[in-house]
Amino acid sequence: MTAAPMPVSYAREPVPTTRRFLMCPPRYFAVRYVINPWMNPDRPVDADRAMEQWSRIRAHYIALGHKVEEIEPQPGLPDMVFAANAATVLGGTVLGARFRNAERAPEAEHYRRWFLANGYRDIVMPTAINEAEGDFVWTGRELLAGTGFRTEPGAHAEAQEVLGAPVVSLQLVDPHYYHLDTALFVLSPADESGQAVIAYYPDAFSAESRGTLERMFPDAVLAGRADAEAFGLNAISDGRTVILPREAEGLAASVAARGYQPLGVDISELRKAGGGPKCCTLELREG
Repeated sequence: MTAAPMPVSYAREPVPTTRRFLMCPPRYFAVRYVINPWMNPDRPVDADRAMEQWSRIRAHYIALGHKVEEIEPQPGLPDMVFAANAATVLGGTVLGARFRNAERAPEAEHYRRWFLANGYRDIVMPTAINEAEGDFVWTGRELLAGTGFRTEPGAHAEAQEVLGAPVVSLQLVDPHYYHLDTALFVLSPADESGQAVIAYYPDAFSAESRGTLERMFPDAVLAGRADAEAFGLNAISDGRTVILPREAEGLAASVAARGYQPLGVDISELRKAGGGPKCCTLELREG
C-alpha cells in the first residue's frame, strides 16, 4: 500500500492587521483610450456596474475593520479610480507619481493636493517616471520595484532615497502585466518570524528576476496563466483575508491551502481598463 502524502507545513501563520486605504470612486470611469493591452474603447463599459464593483470592494474593507479614506474623482480622468498608481506611502512619507502616459498625468496633482489637505507634510514628487504602488510593492522589509513598461529604473533609486527602504528591482517582460501589482502581491508582510509570503506569476518576469524571487521567497505561491489573466495577482491581503477576482479559482485554492481566507469579487468592468482590487487601493502606511 502506498502511504498517503504528508501535508505540507508552512512556518508563517496568517495573521490579519488593520490597514488604512485611500480609494477614488469611479464616477467618471470609462475606457476612452488605449494605454495597456486590456483596454479597448470599442467594448461597452457599464459605469454603474463599475461603481457597484468598486463599492463592494470598499464594503469588504470596512467589514474587515479597515479604514477607507476617499478622494473626490475628477471629470476627464477616467482612470483616477486606480488610486494605487498615485503614490507610495511609507512611514508617513509620500512619494508621489509621475505617469508615463499623458492621459493620466493630471491625476498626480489631484492626489498631491489630497495628501496636503489631509495633514501630510513630507511629500516628494518624483523626477523619474514612477507609477507608485503599481510598480512598488512593500514586503515589510524591502520595496520590490517593477520596471519594463511604466516605471523607469531611475525611479527605483529615487524611491530608496526618499522612502529610506532597500529596493529590489524586478524586470517585467509581458506587456499584459505592465505593472508589478498585476503579477505579484504580498500575502503576509515580513516580521520577526521571517520573510514575507508572496504570490506571483513567474512568466511575467525576466529569467534574472525569476531567479531573484525564487531566492528571496522560496515558499511563494506561484500562480498559473489562467489566474494571472483573470487579474488574480491584483489582489489585496490583510495578512489573512485575500480579496481577489472571483475567476482566479486556482489561486484562491492555493492561498486557502496556506491558511488564508480568499474572498472573490467581481471586477468585470474594472478589468476592461486593466484594473482590479489592488489597482483601486492605495495603502496609507503611517508607521
